[in-house]
Amino acid sequence: MIRFQALAEKYDTPLYLYDFDYITTRYNSLKEAFKAKKSLICYAVKANSNLSVIQHLGNLGAGCDCVSIGEVKRALYAGVPHYKIIFSGVGKRDDEIREALQKDILMINVESEAELNRVEIQAAELGKEARISIRVNPNIDPQTHPYISTGLHENKFGVDLDTAKRMYIFARNSDFLDPVGIHFHIGSQLTQLEPIREASAIVADLVRSLKVLDIDIRFFDIGGGLGIRYENETLIEPYDYAQAILSTLTGLDVTIMMEPGRYLSANSGYFLTRVLYEKVNGDKRFVIVDGGMNDLIRPSLYNAHHTIELIGKGADEEVSECDVVGPVCESGDFFAKNVSLPITREGDLIVIHSAGAYCSTMSSNYNTRGRVAEVALEDDGKHDRLIRRRETFEDMIALEKAYLKKD
Repeated sequence: MIRFQALAEKYDTPLYLYDFDYITTRYNSLKEAFKAKKSLICYAVKANSNLSVIQHLGNLGAGCDCVSIGEVKRALYAGVPHYKIIFSGVGKRDDEIREALQKDILMINVESEAELNRVEIQAAELGKEARISIRVNPNIDPQTHPYISTGLHENKFGVDLDTAKRMYIFARNSDFLDPVGIHFHIGSQLTQLEPIREASAIVADLVRSLKVLDIDIRFFDIGGGLGIRYENETLIEPYDYAQAILSTLTGLDVTIMMEPGRYLSANSGYFLTRVLYEKVNGDKRFVIVDGGMNDLIRPSLYNAHHTIELIGKGADEEVSECDVVGPVCESGDFFAKNVSLPITREGDLIVIHSAGAYCSTMSSNYNTRGRVAEVALEDDGKHDRLIRRRETFEDMIALEKAYLKKD
């Protein structure tokens, strides 16, 4: 049982909490599901990039999937071995590619012919051989929210099968490229197994055709995207997920790589915020809290659902519909609309669930609001420790104040 009230009093609100035991359980369940074959779980750092979260997963044996050189540096700083780090993303600058090569990470995941040419140029200038994988777009509908769909031709990610084959042949013939992997990722918050299996089968067939061309793919990267329960979603079990992938890999001696983020961390997280007061406009009720869209933007950005829990109120209390909103000066500053809650009082504590992924990492200083503190919970919640202090006003202006004009 998480001591929400005690933690809110100790660390103040708004506040993020992460249950590290939950993250451990999720990691182990996924690793166990793929035990029949060599596998490497590379945590998608973008989901939650707190150094302590990365370190915790690294200590469990995870690598990292990074989409900026900053995330690569975070992973290394947290102690993740360089040979377990992938650098993905559609728009890498030359200096980022160069630095990734200098840090000797496992591989760079390439998303276009133009990018492959840039990687070759940077590798040649450094006199190094760049290990690369190519992200293949299998044109499979992932049946998820359009903003987090990535496997269709209309999406910006990856290349089609014919282009991928051409790129692999180019890499094989280059003195500065080593094509060691192949990658696909059809979308996030996936709850249907068949699109994943179908995509894996298409990419596995490409690997077989590459083998005939003497291109030996050693890493088969199935991406991430396993869905989690925000409300009432039907979930894919790790065992079924593994069996679907394994069924497509007959005859291939590859290490399976995967890039879960949300699956590992989302439901480990809780966002705590206190009621400031209530307001009624006509027949519309608002519960105004001290957290805002700058702290947790998913409801505003995606109209995403997060379960709202009012701590300390009895189940028998009368409820009515309300919008839970923050202090940010935007109409989009809300955590829930038309949700049923009892009447609240100043200081009442609200917990927003499923806040461990794509929440703190997407926060901002909009309205000059400092980013909130983050706390790790360990040993069944018996121990708590600060893993990011609350941002101060001085933190927010540190990069600007030296440049004020002097009279």
